Amino acid sequence: MQNQKLYAKFETELIVRPDDIDMNNHVHNSKYFDYVLAARYDQMTRCYKMPMDEFIARGFGWVVSGCTMRFKRPMALGDVAIVKTQIKEMKLNGVDVLFEIVRKETGKMCVDGLFEYTMINLKTQRAEKITQDIIDKYSI
Repeated sequence: MQNQKLYAKFETELIVRPDDIDMNNHVHNSKYFDYVLAARYDQMTRCYKMPMDEFIARGFGWVVSGCTMRFKRPMALGDVAIVKTQIKEMKLNGVDVLFEIVRKETGKMCVDGLFEYTMINLKTQRAEKITQDIIDKYSI
């Protein structure tokens, strides 16, 4: 199910916390992974109107099957990160999501990349075909 349509881009704001900071006094690279996951969780409820709880109730979950990040600028304690995500492509059992993390104060990009998510059956832990009603909710 290759689909090359243009999908909506959504934003979530997160504040850099003390436990995000590494020994170089900026956000540790692993925390950007957490920022994207937190933003997607927020956007599932707020923007797509289908929260993670609804997937779980139906016996589905999402796993990260791949990720690429390009680091451009560091972020520091107290910075406000604007996490922008946009579906790039919906597949038979997964979705590719583009992301950017921008420092709110300057508007400059700090990190961008792509997450590859696979929808799984929670009982079997195997990939599951995305149903049409889910495709419809996420095709905005």
